Parts: sequence; structure tokens; C-alpha cells
Amino acid sequence: MSLPYYIGTSGWHYEHWRNRFYPEQLTKAKWLEFYATHFATVELNNSFYHLPSETAFANWRDSSPANFIFAVKVSRFITHIKRLKNTEEAVDKFITRAKILDQKLGPLLYQLPPNMHRNDDLLESFLSTLPQGMKHVFEFRHQSWLEEKVFDILRKYNMGLCVFDMPSISCPLVATADFAYVRFHGSTGLYFSCYSDEELADWVKRLADLASNLKALYIYFNNDSEAFAVRNALTLGNYLQRLK
Repeated sequence: MSLPYYIGTSGWHYEHWRNRFYPEQLTKAKWLEFYATHFATVELNNSFYHLPSETAFANWRDSSPANFIFAVKVSRFITHIKRLKNTEEAVDKFITRAKILDQKLGPLLYQLPPNMHRNDDLLESFLSTLPQGMKHVFEFRHQSWLEEKVFDILRKYNMGLCVFDMPSISCPLVATADFAYVRFHGSTGLYFSCYSDEELADWVKRLADLASNLKALYIYFNNDSEAFAVRNALTLGNYLQRLK
């Protein structure tokens, strides 16, 4: 693959990864540094539940390598409570804080709630308020959104569709921006199933096809149980490396 691709996990601060990934005696303050020796990116997901402090963002920026990339999951206050309505102030506050990551800030992920049905006008109204020059990505959890007309709205603003793999709902393998974003939640059990090497090998060709003519491909594993995410991300990364 000639384009830059970034592969990592959704979060890194899991106690149950001790001994499975992190050495027993390694302090949690050193976990990100250790993680970054294996991966070039991570998806920040605690930002979905509460807005991290300026100090937290600065610490993440300063304790990671120069070429490290943070994808940041946008606050559920915007997506689940405000449900994309009257969000200008909240979005500005969130993005201002995320920009503390400087050049390490990657895509911003907006995950919509499963009970939020398709509303094209609402989506386009929200997209029109987002700052340009950033990578905005949308993960739709209700099937009604996964239609070509919705994808065309995203394309109009060069904003990404989050392609995901999970048991309960299927998502087409589509790129709507000049980059692609993929989340693996578990093929047989949500967040806790481990992908087989055969499954991941099958995904490689599909991901390569998806990424053709794109500027970047971002991939995150969210099956954190028993550190399956780490194992699967390393395996897929090795497979993708062979395509270069």
C-alpha cells in the first residue's frame, strides 16, 4: 500500500491488558509510551464520556512520538444528548480542547446513538457548521443511515463514513472522503470476540480496495477484552505491511 495507514486500538488504558500487553511492573504513566512502540495511532474514547482537561491533552501530546496520531471520539453530549442540534458552542469547546494535540490530532469521530434514525436535513445542517480542514468521521448505529444518499451528503463536505464490523448491524465498505476510517468491534461478540487470522487476511484485500486513491487509512480495534484488540491490530498491521 502506498498511502499512509494508521492502525491501533480504541483506548489503551485497560487494567486487564497488564501482563497481556503491558509488563507487570510498568507504571500506568508509562503505558502510552510503551503502546507507541507498537502502534502509530490510538483512538481516544474517554473523551466520549467527559471532556479531558487541557493538561491531559498536553500530556498525551508530549509523551508520544513525533509522528503519533490521536483519533478523538467526540463527546456524547453533542451526539447523544444534543443529538446534533444547537451544538455550535459545544463543538467549538470540544475542538478547541482537542487542538491542544497540535499536529498529532487526527480524525474526530462522531458516533450517533442506535435509536437515532436517519434525518438528512439534520445531518447536513450539522455538517455545515463543522470547521473545514479537519477530518470529521461519522459512525451511524442505526441501519437507516447506511444509504447512498447519506453517503453523498458526507461526500459533499469531504467527511468520512466510519466503516465498522460488528455482529448486529452491517456496514458497507465505502469511502466518502479523501481518507477512510474503519472500526472493528468484534465479528461474533460485541467488544469481546477475537478475529481469527483467516478473517483478518480476508479483510486485507477489502481494505486495500477501499483505500485505493485515498490519502490515508485509519483502522482501530475496539474488542479490548483479553487484549484481543492488541493481538488483532498487530496481526492486521503485519498483513498490511506486506502489501507495501
